[in-house]
Amino acid sequence: MNTLKITFVIFITSLCLLSSCGNKSEIINPKDYNSFLENKENKSLENANKEIDFWQNKFNAAPDQYSFLSQISSNYSKLFEITANIDYLIKAEELLVQSNEALRYSNVGTIRSLARNYISQHRFKEALVLANKALAIGEGMKETQKLLFDVQMELGDYVAAENALKQIKNNKDFDYLIRISKWSDHQGNLDKAISFMESASKIAEFNNNEYLKIWSYSNLGDMNGHAGKIKESYNYYLKTLQLDANNTYALKGIAWIAFSHEKNTAEANRIIDIISKKHNSPDFYLLKSEIAEYEKNSKAKDENLASYFAMLQNKKYGAMYNKYNTLLYADEKSTANKALEIAKIEIDHRPTPDSYDLLAWSYYSLGDSKKALEISQKYVVGKSFEPNLNYHLATIYKANNLLEKVKPIKEELIKSSFELGPNLTDAIEKL
Repeated sequence: MNTLKITFVIFITSLCLLSSCGNKSEIINPKDYNSFLENKENKSLENANKEIDFWQNKFNAAPDQYSFLSQISSNYSKLFEITANIDYLIKAEELLVQSNEALRYSNVGTIRSLARNYISQHRFKEALVLANKALAIGEGMKETQKLLFDVQMELGDYVAAENALKQIKNNKDFDYLIRISKWSDHQGNLDKAISFMESASKIAEFNNNEYLKIWSYSNLGDMNGHAGKIKESYNYYLKTLQLDANNTYALKGIAWIAFSHEKNTAEANRIIDIISKKHNSPDFYLLKSEIAEYEKNSKAKDENLASYFAMLQNKKYGAMYNKYNTLLYADEKSTANKALEIAKIEIDHRPTPDSYDLLAWSYYSLGDSKKALEISQKYVVGKSFEPNLNYHLATIYKANNLLEKVKPIKEELIKSSFELGPNLTDAIEKL
């Protein structure tokens, strides 16, 4: 090799060392989204408050017009979406109950609105009662079937959910496409799920419906991330933010890319710290504790978990965070019994594979691997394709010396490393 070639090889090698050749390329660029983080104006928040004042004044002037209460309630629901303040969701419920009681549960639109509020609160059985009440009245059947699909999916009654989906089949309807997308994802066909969601987004674009474009873009950001298409995920989050500068879901998605894909914990924390001031949700403390765990900062992890549980002292959250609480309690032997108690409550609320996985994981954490295996084989295996459930399943298989079953799951889990996050990478390697 001549001197020129040797010099060239040394030069290229030096470049690789400086640029960390072989590492994942950086995707996020703060210049793309800093303006959204710095945005002080929130027109959606202002409009919702104005609408509440407007309809409240109309109701005060005509207190027998209960449709006004539904309008007020709808805007309190919007405030909850924007701020994550649980008081707004409960206020929306109170108004809908008042309206439904005054109308003696005769108006299907008001009944469905209350059912959707209950879904947000994870009160799925109560939502199903209302959905069936709307179905019995018989008006607006397509909208009620959409609601029934949503409720039955949450309750794990997939036969009933599929039947409801058949009742609304229309490949040119946005609402049908987003539900067939969810159904495809449930069946483990993520590519098909993304394709249906892309079709839904095209309908939203054709109709120039800003709300539906935001909804579909943000979901495509999430779904592409699950498929390992990180660049596409990032771009969809940016498209969401271009329409809604305060979209917390998209900003949180970018924070997750910074953390899970690029291991840039400082940037992930910066994003979360800014958006959590506007959208005060317990979820952010969980994410920050996960980041602290990756940084091996046990003090910061414990502080964030303490803040999370402090928020949940507010009883208005009800069962909304039962899943996360179960997993957190199952992490420690001393609190695993608490995990078991909550898992049993979750199964009563929603007997899904996800809930049975919580039960199996709780038994595993208590040292009863055989009981965990029994539950998983009966209620989880072949019924869900969620990476977290598969990680639990592989761990339970390993504890029962069923190593031949671990290998194929491990291969799939490695493909889902972005969705699972950096903290599980080592654990997956040890399976």
